[in-house]
Amino acid sequence: MSDRATTSGSMADVPKDLLEQIKELERLFIIDQSKLKEVTNHFVKELEKGLSVEGGTIPMNVTWVMGFPTGNETGTFLALDMGGTNLRVCEVILPEEKGEFDIIQSKYRMPEELKTGRSDELWEYVADCLQQFIEYHHEGEDLGKLPLGFTFSYPATQDYVDHGVLQRWTKGFDIEGVEGKDVVPMFEEALSKRDLPVKLAALINDTTGTLIASAYTDDTMKIGCIFGTGCNAAYMENCGSVPKLAHYNLPPDMPIAINCEYGAFDNEHVVLPLTPYDVIIDRDSPRPGQQAFEKMVAGLYLGELFRLVLVDLHENKNVTIFQNQDISKLKKAYTLDSSFLSLIEEDPFENLSETHDLMQKKLGITANKPELELCRRLAELIGTRAARLSACGVAAICKKKNIGSCHVGADGSVFNKYPHFKARGAVALREILDWPKGKRDPVDIRAAEDGSGVGAALIAALTIKRVKEGNLVGIKNHEGMTECKM
Repeated sequence: MSDRATTSGSMADVPKDLLEQIKELERLFIIDQSKLKEVTNHFVKELEKGLSVEGGTIPMNVTWVMGFPTGNETGTFLALDMGGTNLRVCEVILPEEKGEFDIIQSKYRMPEELKTGRSDELWEYVADCLQQFIEYHHEGEDLGKLPLGFTFSYPATQDYVDHGVLQRWTKGFDIEGVEGKDVVPMFEEALSKRDLPVKLAALINDTTGTLIASAYTDDTMKIGCIFGTGCNAAYMENCGSVPKLAHYNLPPDMPIAINCEYGAFDNEHVVLPLTPYDVIIDRDSPRPGQQAFEKMVAGLYLGELFRLVLVDLHENKNVTIFQNQDISKLKKAYTLDSSFLSLIEEDPFENLSETHDLMQKKLGITANKPELELCRRLAELIGTRAARLSACGVAAICKKKNIGSCHVGADGSVFNKYPHFKARGAVALREILDWPKGKRDPVDIRAAEDGSGVGAALIAALTIKRVKEGNLVGIKNHEGMTECKM
């Protein structure tokens, strides 16, 4: 894990003006233990506020997923995952063996014109893909009704597990007449036109799916997280600790999964250590004042932070950097993503030759050794800050729920691909939660199971199981669920 001091050998040849800038960047981006604890303590209060009747900045959406799987669920389920680029259709078979699953899947490209087209065209396309999948894998079979879990990872409010009102489109979608409406009847209409043997049992968010899929194969998983283009977490709460559910009169110890949507943490800017660059990112974003936490930790913004710093240094009269170079490519917003920083941090060579080639190829900038050292240190600072702040969300859930030890299932491009992200997050958790030295980490963040496929199928299974047990709270259309072939 690289968080070296600026006085190390490789910095010996860095000119004084650049060294001073590196020190200033360290001052801006390094987050010490006391700040991590302050952020976490505020985070706990904000999670609680989100569960209150009045609500707060963090939505803390109730998912109507009541409890973890036992690992003994069985049957055949369909799962549909509607992302920004692809539509994935899966068939998930849960066999007799505990915690096991088999999966068959197909991906269908999401045509760009559909994203801004008409609502009925979108749902017709989704139903067509489902029909193709069923016909290909089950030609001529009598399937009865197959239960379906639909991963719909767009901000939606749910009064029931099998319904969801779209709050706003994201991921490049902008289809009129869908925002503010329940998407399930639109989807079901397209299914019934084709007479497909499918019953929608659950509409889920990928983060909730990550929690449930991970807990199915490992019963010590208590939190599901996404560290990718965005950031989010889901965990299991007790109904008695959710004041906004009080009017349902549910047993206080009944478990219910909460999808935090905590990218919105500290939109009020009370506690997060914002740099001038974070302020610019927020100001120039499509939705200023929203998703404050996400803008400091998510993959979408890490490359942009890096770019803003370099442009600022180039414009600083007291600093000599990229002299006589054309920086027009660097001046284009969002030209760099987190993979650019990953490649810089992964450069194994003392002379940073890979970083040199990357800067040349991507930005048309020929950087000298001191400039490359600054770029390397800046990437480390931004990547480390993201990992350390990300740990605050996990630590806050642990503190709120008094979780002493557990596994956390994490997914997303930043967690899976960004160098040292996991190790840096683990160091921060240790600092926040004051674990004794020399002992194994009691809270361990691990790679999650497939949330949007297996997780969706499992939530469909759990919903049907509840219907069969007569526990119908938070289920809208339970008719037909009991007839599902499982």
